[in-house]
Amino acid sequence: MSARPAPRVGVVVITRDRRRSLLRTVDALVRLPERPPVVVVDNGSSDGTAAAVRARHPGVRVLSPGRNLGAVGRTYGAAALDTPYVAFSDDDSWWEPGALARAAELFDAHPRLGLVAASTLVGPSGAPDPLNAELAHSPLGREPGLPGPSVLGFLACAAVLRRRAFLAVGGFHPVLHFGAEESLLAMDLVAAGWAVVHCAELIARHDPESGTDRPRPGRTVRTRRNALLTAWLRRPVNAALAQTARLAYEGVGDADSRRALAEAARRLPAALARRRRLPPHVERRVRVLERPPTPP
Repeated sequence: MSARPAPRVGVVVITRDRRRSLLRTVDALVRLPERPPVVVVDNGSSDGTAAAVRARHPGVRVLSPGRNLGAVGRTYGAAALDTPYVAFSDDDSWWEPGALARAAELFDAHPRLGLVAASTLVGPSGAPDPLNAELAHSPLGREPGLPGPSVLGFLACAAVLRRRAFLAVGGFHPVLHFGAEESLLAMDLVAAGWAVVHCAELIARHDPESGTDRPRPGRTVRTRRNALLTAWLRRPVNAALAQTARLAYEGVGDADSRRALAEAARRLPAALARRRRLPPHVERRVRVLERPPTPP
């Protein structure tokens, strides 16, 4: 009998206090025909997550950094893998059988490819995530020789990356911690010369409704905070100032916007210390995405 070829894609799952949902996710991942190595990064759970995974899936590597790393936990997990490609899952998401094998084929065939954003199907019914259509109709168009339209956004739980590219740009940014952290990573990959594209044929499943764990509070605040911090980390000063003014104006009548602005202000010194302007060609792409959509 011939030996099974070494897996080309590993999977990193970050989690915190969602033991039941996580176990369901890991069950699905270890059943995949690709048999990917799975790394679970436990971001400081207090519900016995690490012990539960080790007991049920002794072949899954569980990392416990001892604190909540946020999205940086994915970087921590990717560094522990030795596969050339890495896919991410959240503790309520997993991959369709065959998707990771197809992703490896795409990366092998396209040496400039840094990240592939998959399509996401939501819930037991498999409803398309609204982001799928946005990615498929990206105004950035499709570059010759790439397997899909260029994008500067994605869902982390539906992304496969070239591991060395991901680690070379520093992974997810620590200033953002968690919430809308994907855009900055996409910008950094493109700035480093890697392609970021959407491939609709790759399918990730996201099922937040089936689990019994409580929802995460404060997502809107984190998303708005991190969008502003991303501007200060990478955009020209005038663009960052304009985004700050918009959030302040929205905060006049919206408590979430006020809180997002206050949280961004607390993290701003750390962001400015790590500020690095995007190359002009990447900034032009960001501005294309900021334009109002053309009426049909």
